[in-house]
Amino acid sequence: MTNREIARLLHELADLMKLEEGSPQAFRVRAYEKAAGAVHDEPRPVATMSTTELQTIEGVGKSTAQKIATMVATGTLDELERLRERYPPAFVELTKIPGLGPKTVVMLRDRLGIETVEQLRDAVAAQQLRELPGLGARSEEKIAKAIERLGLSGKERRTPIIEALPIARSLIATLGELAGVERIDYCGSLRRFRETVADIDIVVASRAPVPVMDAFVGLPLVSDVLGHGDTKSSVITRTGLQIDLRVVAPDEYGAAVVYFTGSKQHNIELRQRALGRRWTLNEYALADAETDEVVASKTEEDIYAALELDFVPPEMREGIGEIDLAAEHRLPALVTVGDIRGDLHVHSTWSGDGRSSLDDMVERAVARGLDYIAITEHGEDLAINGLSREEVARERKEIARLRKQHPSLTILHGAELNIGPEGGLDYDDDFLMAFDWCVASVHSHFDLPAEAQTHRVVTAMQHPAVDVIGHLTGRMIGRRPGIELDVAAVFDAAAATGTALEINCHLDRLDVPAELLLQARGRTDLTYLISTDSHHADEYANVRWGVANARRGWVEASSVANTWAADRFLEWAAQHRS
Repeated sequence: MTNREIARLLHELADLMKLEEGSPQAFRVRAYEKAAGAVHDEPRPVATMSTTELQTIEGVGKSTAQKIATMVATGTLDELERLRERYPPAFVELTKIPGLGPKTVVMLRDRLGIETVEQLRDAVAAQQLRELPGLGARSEEKIAKAIERLGLSGKERRTPIIEALPIARSLIATLGELAGVERIDYCGSLRRFRETVADIDIVVASRAPVPVMDAFVGLPLVSDVLGHGDTKSSVITRTGLQIDLRVVAPDEYGAAVVYFTGSKQHNIELRQRALGRRWTLNEYALADAETDEVVASKTEEDIYAALELDFVPPEMREGIGEIDLAAEHRLPALVTVGDIRGDLHVHSTWSGDGRSSLDDMVERAVARGLDYIAITEHGEDLAINGLSREEVARERKEIARLRKQHPSLTILHGAELNIGPEGGLDYDDDFLMAFDWCVASVHSHFDLPAEAQTHRVVTAMQHPAVDVIGHLTGRMIGRRPGIELDVAAVFDAAAATGTALEINCHLDRLDVPAELLLQARGRTDLTYLISTDSHHADEYANVRWGVANARRGWVEASSVANTWAADRFLEWAAQHRS
């Protein structure tokens, strides 16, 4: 088992224990959460460590070490299996709704028999919640709105990308090591980088499909096997996510990946283009309709080239005009990970929620080849994690020291400011202007109406110290809806003030959302930054997720300020603050 897989099981144990204990602050809950974070960040392979060695990891006690050893040996825990049975995935989903804590959802089950979102929605419609302790008519209204805005109201259940992507990547790594597997990738909406997915599609190229299928259905994460064939198998994970695996011949791999990646509309347009040439296109090949002679099938590039199209990146394959642009050689020059030269939203242990020291964050930035970074600890208005003015002054001296130690890296001393309900910011104006760089973000008052939210964000943009708005909507995918905004007004204000918009790289944020980036496509007066919002040195690697989200939103490299060389970027930043 990988560290990521062990950490995932510990996180699941912590989530279920919240329901068992009735509180997210219970001792065992916090112990499992702390251990999960420690295991995830541990550079050594945890599965190879003894229980004594495990206890040398800060955050892993004797009891947890024994549980980890059992996980490695058996793939699960008796305690975890008991909790899974008592709190099935449909019931756990209730805890994603803002305002419904562990005690409340258990009360809903005990008092009203509510075990699913559908049952909760019906109970709200029947006004049954308002008679329960701690709830009322206003609570029913908020719950109904949250169900709708989180996308939980339909029959199709979608899994947030932060949950689905690690599972897919783990499967790719595990199955990719099997003998006979020549190529493997996840496809579908996950490869298009949608923020939530209905299921996971995996395509394998192999001349020996049966061993691959047998290994797949026997994986520890599998709860139920829906189908087990020679070329296709479907399973349900213990968290209720469906995974479909298809094995094709190596020569068919390109056609299969094109077929299982594109949206329905994208694939329709590809097939129409094929029919216009008297060809057929399916998951096996692009072929002559009369003779069945294969025109292209081995690679995705071959398929698009044969159809006289520029290669369409997976993130764009939604059927919203990309085929016409590919035919006209006018696809946007999307940003890539290799374009990124700086990171302008970085935390350290100076922030209360940072997990790597300032020295570690700077050294890792140098190791990754970055040209510039901004250290942006939380502002003083974030009571638990923010820095006082005295702490800001002390950190500034530390940054001066690090600048001398690492002359190849430009280090900006910045802050992540809190945008108040009226648009106010931490610190006074003179103190703010002494920073090299400022990110301003919404961290509270998420329920204000759209007009008020728009006013607070626009007001923050108008302050000369604010260089970029961080994670614009404040959403947490699948757990907290973003604030409601007049997006057009925000875009206009960003253009007028020269304030950049951050594309946050955390998988549970991906904020600005791609759907809003698409609304802004074609605008050349907007500037973006793809920032990791790193709280640990390993999180610099999250840049790939921010880039993928930007690509899904058709963002070109030229619009992303941290693709620019240091001199150009620093000149732009100085002009904005002048």
